[in-house]
Amino acid sequence: MVDVTAIFLGILVVWEVLTVQLEVLDAFLFPSPQQVLELFIGDLPTIFRGLGSSLVLLSAAYALALATAIPLGLFVGWRRRLFNAVHPISKIMSAVPPIVYIPYAIAILPTFQLASVLVIFVGAFWPIFVSTLNATVQIDKTLIDSARMLRIKERRLLFEIILPAIMPQVLTGCSVGLIFSFILLASAEMIGATSGIGWYVKYYSDFGDYGKVIVGILFIGLVVTAVMAVFDRIQRHLLRWQAKYSAD
Repeated sequence: MVDVTAIFLGILVVWEVLTVQLEVLDAFLFPSPQQVLELFIGDLPTIFRGLGSSLVLLSAAYALALATAIPLGLFVGWRRRLFNAVHPISKIMSAVPPIVYIPYAIAILPTFQLASVLVIFVGAFWPIFVSTLNATVQIDKTLIDSARMLRIKERRLLFEIILPAIMPQVLTGCSVGLIFSFILLASAEMIGATSGIGWYVKYYSDFGDYGKVIVGILFIGLVVTAVMAVFDRIQRHLLRWQAKYSAD
């Protein structure tokens, strides 16, 4: 934490020197730290209203991705024939940048909110699905053989034995999917939204108010950092058995 604080303070010092002391950077494009801080504090009510709108879209899309990608990944990975058919398709589809679907989503769906949810869902779905799929296929066969000897039903086998065993890989995919969700959220809001943290940056960039553009960028960085910190805590909680196992 000390190192992070030192780096942050170093960036502020360099920023202050380049903008105020040496005046190397264009003051129109790069306001001083003090100006940005004043704008940040003054615009907090607007920013937080936009954050609420953004989190609604993000939560709906990401929750839908979790609810579909993990069960599908388990089911497809468990059935070898189905895996052989789906895996090549998933490799192609997961490589397509979801942002290309934005124009069609906006044109087809009745509201921008639904279009945004669809695009964010696609971006989060593939990393989670592919990680779950691959981890299920590669699971230790001795674990499966032991479960079969106990005559455990398939549903219980998938969700109570295989899923906990592959949880580290699944959570890696969930982390990547969450990052992609933020990228697509900001992209979608910059294209057609009337509120949100991505809209905030786009709106003020159109008016050449780069102080508020920087405010928006910094705020997005803070939000992503906070959400990922919460995700890391959840991940450590779900994988607490690993630490206990390592200690033993």
